Amino acid sequence: MHVVITGGAGFIGSHLTIYLKERGYKVTCIDNLSRATKSTIKTLKKEKIPLIISDIRETNKLLKIFKGADIVIHAAALISVEESIKDPSLYLDNNAIGTASVTKACIDASVHRLIYLSSAAVYGEPIKLPIDEDHPTNPLSPYGLSKLFGEEIIKTFSRLYPFDYIILRLFNVYGAGQSEEYAGVITKFINRVREKLPPIIFGDGEQTRDFIHVNDVCHAIELAITTKNTNNIYNIGSGTATKIKELAKLIMNIANINSEPIYSAPKPGDIKHSYANIDKARELLNFTPRISLEKALKELIQKS
Repeated sequence: MHVVITGGAGFIGSHLTIYLKERGYKVTCIDNLSRATKSTIKTLKKEKIPLIISDIRETNKLLKIFKGADIVIHAAALISVEESIKDPSLYLDNNAIGTASVTKACIDASVHRLIYLSSAAVYGEPIKLPIDEDHPTNPLSPYGLSKLFGEEIIKTFSRLYPFDYIILRLFNVYGAGQSEEYAGVITKFINRVREKLPPIIFGDGEQTRDFIHVNDVCHAIELAITTKNTNNIYNIGSGTATKIKELAKLIMNIANINSEPIYSAPKPGDIKHSYANIDKARELLNFTPRISLEKALKELIQKS
């Protein structure tokens, strides 16, 4: 089976390309390399994974690349909430218009299935916890809005030009290889303790997040490739709430940092609580998270 991954030189995309290749898939990556790291590009080259330099908004070029592909996994996106607040047009153009381009190219190339990596940011501040897929969408940032627009584009196009799609709403993904500039809180905390410094917590630390390892995300995507339960939206998370201050203390304990975290002002657009109800993914995708947070943290800190 031939799988094309947009954003294949990004954090999730690069992990996914290697994950699928190891399981016998033919994989092609597309990336404009605007946010790719040199180490990721080097890894893809070492793994002999084809990497096509292209922007997702170039529909005609995508059409040529997608011809003959069975599955397209749309992972390409700008992902910084803070940057999206400073430059919303950039995010709407790249993430929303880019998704329209990818979707139309899939339709024209007769791709069997489109898998779109969306975000829990589409929900905004929860009105109930845990968050299920029927929860109202009310994004608090242009980033979240751009991902929601991407979802609506795919659903609308599927009504006009019937095709199979799956939307995966990812919660807080972490793992090796996250870039410094756009790293999640786990990577930022680990980078601090690597320098023997305490983590910096923005806000009071009572915020909760649902952390899901990138390899569990790859597993969920593989299940989305093979499932018959298409034209659906699925939450992909651990289903467990972790307080940020507890995360900081856990990382400090593993790294033997004997001090207290540093507290700073909350970030704009940051929600207070978020964790997933993953019952739908368990039932229809047969998805179960397999990697424990503490074990993964120990491995990440030891590697650093």
